[in-house]
Amino acid sequence: MLAFLQDIIKLSDTTRVLLTIGVAIIAGLLLSRLAKILKLPAVTAYLVAGILIGPFCIGLLEFPGLGFHSLEQVEGFKIFSEVALGFIAFTIGNEFRVSQLKAIGKQATVIAILQALTATILVDAALIGLHFLMPETLTLPVAVVLGAIATATAPAATLMVVRQYKAKGKLTDILLPVVALDDAVGLIVFAVSFGVAKAMQNGQFDLISIIVNPLLEIVFSLVLGFIMGALFTFLERFFSSNSKRLTIAITFVLLTVGLSMVKLEFGSVHIGFSSLLVCMMLGTVFCNLCDFSEDMMERADKWTAPLFVLFFVLNGAELDLSVFANWSIVIVGIVYIVFRSLGKYFGAYGAAKLMKCDESIVKYLGITLLPQAGVAIGMSLTAANELGETGALIRNICLFAVLVYELFGPMLTKIALIKAGDIQLKPVKLKHDHILPNHLRKGKN
Repeated sequence: MLAFLQDIIKLSDTTRVLLTIGVAIIAGLLLSRLAKILKLPAVTAYLVAGILIGPFCIGLLEFPGLGFHSLEQVEGFKIFSEVALGFIAFTIGNEFRVSQLKAIGKQATVIAILQALTATILVDAALIGLHFLMPETLTLPVAVVLGAIATATAPAATLMVVRQYKAKGKLTDILLPVVALDDAVGLIVFAVSFGVAKAMQNGQFDLISIIVNPLLEIVFSLVLGFIMGALFTFLERFFSSNSKRLTIAITFVLLTVGLSMVKLEFGSVHIGFSSLLVCMMLGTVFCNLCDFSEDMMERADKWTAPLFVLFFVLNGAELDLSVFANWSIVIVGIVYIVFRSLGKYFGAYGAAKLMKCDESIVKYLGITLLPQAGVAIGMSLTAANELGETGALIRNICLFAVLVYELFGPMLTKIALIKAGDIQLKPVKLKHDHILPNHLRKGKN
């Protein structure tokens, strides 16, 4: 029957793309209803929806427009993920208002650095130890690179949980800046570790690629973001209608994401841009210079809602379930997950204690830093492209970890925010509450 339908239904490429996008968003939304019943974050539902319509489930049917038939097809929708990450970083930039930085800037910076480095050290130590037990499977370059990837935290999943439950409080105030700064730290640690891994594998030590290129990437990213933010704020003042202001805001995020993909090469010096850092700086400059930035941020949030649903469904569809077929990858992946989680938790715990943060931050911040996705996958892809078979192993282990973290990370983030008091759960209303006597109703409240 399916083969018969495939023979008679002819779809153009444009129709196929539109149907796939529509099915992806609808699948995510429908599954979010089930997640609500199970009291799970919507992010988890979107990821599971992506897995279900991905190349390892419904996508296997290869019915035109129904799901993703291959990982290559999912890759073809990468532009939506890039744009979504740009808007996520732009929104996080709102957390870097000068007034707020004066209060928590030092704490967020110290915590971001220490928790990232603690995760790297613990994962490196555990995997290097495992290398002596499994020398043929796990080489030292793999251990070193995975330790660097352990620094990365997914800002998207964290932000979506905060938004969905309207989290507010001391933990939320410091969480988003820490997640944003975490990416800058991760870029430096990864560049250094990746250079060391290549030196181990090739026998050549390249100081430029290890130190110069990553520092230039961060500096140029912040400079580009500052320039775009200043230009954005300047042009925004020429428009008075909300619709035009929203239009120019969306336009500048798109322009900034596009510019951040440009690569510059001067001999052995390669200058790239981190779209997350560039768009984060865009949002930071805009929020500190524009008087009506908060209103524009709220309007942009509403416009991007379907884009974020699509983003997480694509992330779910991109998860390669075939990694479970290799027991060695599963073992290394489990060790990576356990020791990265310990590093994030105790790194954040110790750093928050050192900075004399509120007790809720000390106890629960580390749990909210577990989600891992886009940045880590990007790092693993770099390794896969430059380290051959070694890089392919790194990517598979990373994908295994991302699958686990993305499914359980948002749920743990929600629990931590509830425990910290940043998420206020609504009391369950009794049916026919309006007919209760006044004295009973007051007692219930």
